[in-house]
Amino acid sequence: MLNKYPLWKYLAILFVLAVGIVYALPNLYPDDPALQISTQKATTVVNEQTLKKVEAALAQAHIKLKKAELESTGATLRFYNGQDQLAAKPVVAETLGDGYVTALNLVPTTPTWLRDIGAGPAKLGLDLRGGVHFLLQVDMPAALKQKMEVASSEMKTDMRQERIRYRSVSINNGVLSIRFLKQEDRTLAESLLKDKFNQYDYTERDSGKDFYLDAKYTDAARKEIESYAIQQNLTTLRNRVNELGVAEPLVQRQGSDRIVVELPGVQDTAAAKRIIGATANLEFHLEAGLDQDGSDVETLPFRNNSNRTARLDRDIIVTGDNVSDASSSFDQNGRPQVNISLDSIGGKKMARVTRSAIGRNMAVVFIEHKTRNIYVNKDGKLTPVRKSYEQKSIISLATIQTTLGNSFRITGLDSPREASELALLLRAGALAAPIYFVGERTIGPSLGAQNIHLGMQSAKIALLVVMLFMLAYYRLFGLFANISLVLNVILLLACMSVLGATLTLPGIAGIVLTMGMAVDANVLIFSRIREELGNGMPSHQAIYSGFNRAFATILDSNITTLLVAVILFAVGTGSVKGFAVTLSLGILTSMFTAIVVTRAQINLVYGGTKNKKLYL
Repeated sequence: MLNKYPLWKYLAILFVLAVGIVYALPNLYPDDPALQISTQKATTVVNEQTLKKVEAALAQAHIKLKKAELESTGATLRFYNGQDQLAAKPVVAETLGDGYVTALNLVPTTPTWLRDIGAGPAKLGLDLRGGVHFLLQVDMPAALKQKMEVASSEMKTDMRQERIRYRSVSINNGVLSIRFLKQEDRTLAESLLKDKFNQYDYTERDSGKDFYLDAKYTDAARKEIESYAIQQNLTTLRNRVNELGVAEPLVQRQGSDRIVVELPGVQDTAAAKRIIGATANLEFHLEAGLDQDGSDVETLPFRNNSNRTARLDRDIIVTGDNVSDASSSFDQNGRPQVNISLDSIGGKKMARVTRSAIGRNMAVVFIEHKTRNIYVNKDGKLTPVRKSYEQKSIISLATIQTTLGNSFRITGLDSPREASELALLLRAGALAAPIYFVGERTIGPSLGAQNIHLGMQSAKIALLVVMLFMLAYYRLFGLFANISLVLNVILLLACMSVLGATLTLPGIAGIVLTMGMAVDANVLIFSRIREELGNGMPSHQAIYSGFNRAFATILDSNITTLLVAVILFAVGTGSVKGFAVTLSLGILTSMFTAIVVTRAQINLVYGGTKNKKLYL
């Protein structure tokens, strides 16, 4: 018969719909706002006594606690809403003290049997959950300078090993200049360095009695370093955000030298900026000898005592880039320290230098890249101009007593918090280039909740209006379309949950738009059926012709819309991507429900009859 599916097709449709309903169910169980409590050191534990202490402090602060759970790695405190979660964090942190870490989190409430099959609720974006949005600028000139500084140390080592005499090495405006007293030494150095450091263009320059060899990055090398800097910074920032314990963060590139960071659920912007924006790095230097040339010596203050200074060799032994792992702990005297593990390259460099420097002092230098606004008079107006600068200080200066390898300790830190944050930064990885904040936006949890309420209200109203229209205009066929429309929304939510897509406020707009597009396909089909009936065609043939002839039009219009959605997703950021995701998935699910599911319902009602009257 014309309008009858085989049994296997009905079973396949039921299977798809059943799977969709199961994977959409977790959206009825939203995540609980929670605080995750863990410890900074092995000697501290989270136990029942700790939880009772926290519960008493929260009760005194009139903060309602939904549930407290003790786990192997710490404890989880669940709250009824985001406001209570944010208000509880400083209370818990102050109650427990420095030995504990309190992080914002979201804890699933999905039943175990759903989690066992990988089902979970759709993730909520920043505009729905609340949080902070940062726009970061990557300092590309500083990235080139950092690489050049490391290369200059290696160049000096190589020239000393080959007994090539040089007077000084300096870096200015992206040019590395080596000064010689003899032309022959410059010629030998150029021949040596061109082989190993082939990413530079070399030029010779004379000034009075001095002979200079200038090295500047090639265009290809510069682009490679800049690309590496942005990718490394992305990786480092993702690691730092993960260390903060933020649920579902967003860290992505924007343009050629900017990075967007979104932290849903985070309201403490000061703490987030301190960790994310910290451009600190470490360098290890030997203390300079008394007879050492001043051009190879740098005098730096101590971090905890700026009145005390030390003269350091400019040559870098290793940097924070060579750190593979770092953790904070306490030494035998109870003072904070950071345990460092170097990678294989860093370990070899450290062993090579310290083997011949036993008895000398080695300094751990803490480097921060900062920015300040300098006001310049332009057209009679003071205009702020951002200037970056570097601040160096010595954390510790200790005597090398034996050859160091891949593992050692850093002491001389002021507090456990400082040790913990330094370990976090080193563990997450050093930034390949300094970054600074050029934009910041905070969305409160109440505003996020309001967005959810308004978004859901608009979706419900849209769904109701569309369903009433379809019932009034197409009667029984309108009921078929409405059932398909509800199933379409369920399948869309299921797809978002399975794929881990993030639902944003524009994403809700995409769902509302999908509702209109879903019934639009049915409108085309039903109008075609009416037209065929008006031409005197029998009922079965009118249904068959309506679906078949409208299919090409529906397919063409949906493909063009899908192409636009894909382009939006590819070039858009943040909320634009959220809209593109729901629109794309909605197009695919609506094609299935509006055509296949609606046809299945009509076939079940009319497929076994002979030219039954159509209520259309």
